[in-house]
Amino acid sequence: MKKVFITGGSGTVGYNFIKKYYDKYKFYSYCRNEKMQVALKRRFPDVEIILGSIEDESFLIREVARTSPDIILHAAAIKHVDTAERQPQQTININIVGSANVIKSSIAADVPLTIGISTDKACMPDCIYGYTKLLMEKIFLAADNKKNKFVCCRFGNVAGSHGSVIPHWLSLKSEQRPLQLTHPDMTRLMFSSNDAAELIQKCIDESEATGGFIISKKMKQIKMKDLAYTISDSIEVVGIRPGEKLSEDLISEKEVKFTYVEGEYIFIRKEENNNMQTRLKKRLDSAHAAKMSLVEMRNLVDIVKKELAQTFLIGKQY
Repeated sequence: MKKVFITGGSGTVGYNFIKKYYDKYKFYSYCRNEKMQVALKRRFPDVEIILGSIEDESFLIREVARTSPDIILHAAAIKHVDTAERQPQQTININIVGSANVIKSSIAADVPLTIGISTDKACMPDCIYGYTKLLMEKIFLAADNKKNKFVCCRFGNVAGSHGSVIPHWLSLKSEQRPLQLTHPDMTRLMFSSNDAAELIQKCIDESEATGGFIISKKMKQIKMKDLAYTISDSIEVVGIRPGEKLSEDLISEKEVKFTYVEGEYIFIRKEENNNMQTRLKKRLDSAHAAKMSLVEMRNLVDIVKKELAQTFLIGKQY
């Protein structure tokens, strides 16, 4: 059984990857949040929890060496756009310096595969969070070598994650307060936590042959106003927050010629793809992607409700 060391392992991405592949891997969850780590351990007793920060270079190097994992899944980060705008230095320390520490730890322990969790905000960034994630992608791909493979998964919005608006809106509805919508024309690319876990596993499978790539997935457009109305009829427009855009890019125009499409998965590789049949024809963004239906949006909200109830992240009934 291969061993997986997850930074930020008790967060949404790590938690759901552990839940889906609990019987496939031996897991180590490295996170500084004691409350969430203990909750993870209670749900999944075989997971070894380690209290630590990726900013602590020496301790991280020691713990990676001690556990000797086959795979590092780097999910720890400051993820909220507005938090990053208010605290840029802390965001740099965690998202860039912390990621560099993960690379050092991986190479020092000769870990075969290290996966960085990225975001669509790293593509054509216009906020501090996006810039830090773009740099994380760059340093991960630069670190890739024959012995130690480095790859990235580029997500859209993961429904139900700590950075997702759905749990916040469900909480507001339960308190009989209006949902806070930043702009009626805002769109996002969104998929479920299960989709995110499967994307990571696809990344692991592909990395058996090669490293140095970014993998993403075709996602559907959600108009945030329509999503809000699947939860409540009481909506309050509060304005765009610092660092936010009306739409998000997943694959930029410059990246299109480096894309390789395999079913629903999209790879960005170092080599150009001259086969027009197996690459994207144009950039992929939330303003022009295929639209998610109202039924699909309601199903996504229902999935989030069930996940919140199971993980006890919010102790309320919706």
